[in-house]
Amino acid sequence: MTTAPVGSVLIVGAGLLGASIGLCLRNLGVETWLRDASPTAEAVGEDIGAGLSERAWVGQMPEPQLVVVATPPDVTVSLVVAALEEFPGAVVTDVASVKGAILRGLEATGADLTRYVGSHPMAGREKSGPVAARGELFTSMPWVLCSSEQTAPSARRLVKALAVELGATVTEMSADEHDTTVALISHLPQVMSSLLASRLQDTPLHHLALSGQGLRDTTRIAGSDPGLWVQILTANAASIVPALHGVQEDLQRLISTLEAPTAPGSRLDVAQLIAEGNAGQARIPGKHGGAPKAFAQLTVLVDDVPGTIAHLLTFIGEIGINLEDLRLDHSPGQPVGLAEVSVEPNRREELVEALTTNGWKVVQ
Repeated sequence: MTTAPVGSVLIVGAGLLGASIGLCLRNLGVETWLRDASPTAEAVGEDIGAGLSERAWVGQMPEPQLVVVATPPDVTVSLVVAALEEFPGAVVTDVASVKGAILRGLEATGADLTRYVGSHPMAGREKSGPVAARGELFTSMPWVLCSSEQTAPSARRLVKALAVELGATVTEMSADEHDTTVALISHLPQVMSSLLASRLQDTPLHHLALSGQGLRDTTRIAGSDPGLWVQILTANAASIVPALHGVQEDLQRLISTLEAPTAPGSRLDVAQLIAEGNAGQARIPGKHGGAPKAFAQLTVLVDDVPGTIAHLLTFIGEIGINLEDLRLDHSPGQPVGLAEVSVEPNRREELVEALTTNGWKVVQ
């Protein structure tokens, strides 16, 4: 049990995460089975190749080596306990996005947790369900392991190997440290995005037509599943509330300042608030991890027709310049778009010259 599963794996919950794990395991040649409260979700999971439906192949599933509980947090505890009892030789892990409440719930049942490992792949999409599953969902993404004091080393090694085989980068921490961390880097962004998007409900459509990429970026995750987030925010409330109080203090500070925008010190206070945001944003790791790295940007005007972006990216690759990042923006009502390209600073002028010489219009 020091390597990834070589026996069968049962995935309980054929939603986005469960089906994506199944797709990855099947690609690795691991025998994978699906169990879901919804017959439809279970059948769709089998149809997309995420595993064999336990219903469709009743009585044929062997004893699994590993059980992955990939269900909403409000039923995770009961399903983990059930799996530990039903499969006494299997290691059980869950992939819920909160860990402390689940661990405390499991401890309260008195279950033997030597074969249990809490884990959380930090990957997902705004879409849900098996049809949204992707086999590459976990590639290069963090996967947190939250072993308890009862967890056997062999169980921890198996779940760690699972995450590594699925392409993830493993981090280990306690359940409480995990919850405090995700409250700030995952749950708070969801709340802020949803609160901002809620301000748009009564905004006239001709006003929204003026919106740019900034509004789209900051409200992208506001399209997430409300039912799931009720459970996540409730389960991790103790960690989220302090973060919200911090935001509340900053908002009140800004409100007080802007109520008297020309008072002595007001402009400095606004500048400090924005600068504090600059400092925080600069600490977010770059695409390769570690310290963030500054890249040079340039914006290219592109026709909004099929193949144009692919042609641009191919051209950049052919001249030997690595594309570090790409953002697309569209001009509402116009058949053109803007491609903001990020490259190494010492290659920017070379790229501008090459693009201009070959007929591309660099606008900034």
